[in-house]
Amino acid sequence: MTPPILAVEGLEHRYGTGERSHQAIASVDFELQAAQAMSIVGPSGAGKTTLLRCLTGLITPTGGTVSFEGEAIRGIPNGIGVVFQDYSRSLFPWLSVLRNVEFPLRGGLGRAERHERAREALSMVGLSDAARKYPWQLSGGMQQRVAIARALVTRPRLLLMDEPFASVDAQTRADLEDLVLTIRAETDTSIVVVTHDIDESVYLADTVLVLSGSPSHVMATVAVHLPYPRDQVGTKRLEEYLDTRAKIYDLIHSC
Repeated sequence: MTPPILAVEGLEHRYGTGERSHQAIASVDFELQAAQAMSIVGPSGAGKTTLLRCLTGLITPTGGTVSFEGEAIRGIPNGIGVVFQDYSRSLFPWLSVLRNVEFPLRGGLGRAERHERAREALSMVGLSDAARKYPWQLSGGMQQRVAIARALVTRPRLLLMDEPFASVDAQTRADLEDLVLTIRAETDTSIVVVTHDIDESVYLADTVLVLSGSPSHVMATVAVHLPYPRDQVGTKRLEEYLDTRAKIYDLIHSC
């Protein structure tokens, strides 16, 4: 049997030691299969970002294990791409868009291949014409597209996103959500999105993991039975969408 692309078992994390320590995550278990998408939601302070940083290898959890493709994560593994919320800090303002996107490939590929891969990633996010511009010349939504392209340039098998659209306006957010769905359809990349937006959690995922308040544990794993392709108007009018959204809302507000 093929192992899940991501497996989390008994995950715990505590910041600090002694009386002033803080337990952010009490116990979290879940699995994500290849080519599937999961959203993670929960009340403010539930430890969603801490959880995602444990999944990326940026934080070593104080308990439990995180496995990627059957191997325990120790450090930041190859095959995982990450998109953070604050695109303005994640991009290098002194580098062109093309050089920002190709940056993760430095040291591993020749210049011509880096350029080719970067231009391919920019095409996927609809920014082929922006390669020679600089991040500060782009809108917030376009900058986040650059950040997504940079995560995709390594051709990851798993894409982790930490509230990636929280800093953009509503229309841009909708466009970027649809971009994620398109990328997934075209590449079969597995995706985990941490978000505080319940609508977004349902729209983007096959499964929604609902966390409790801090210290967090898994309150529920909610399956999303919505057809593909999805769209911002038709999908959000479906009874299944409305029922799933209401169920998750009730779970979060019961914390």
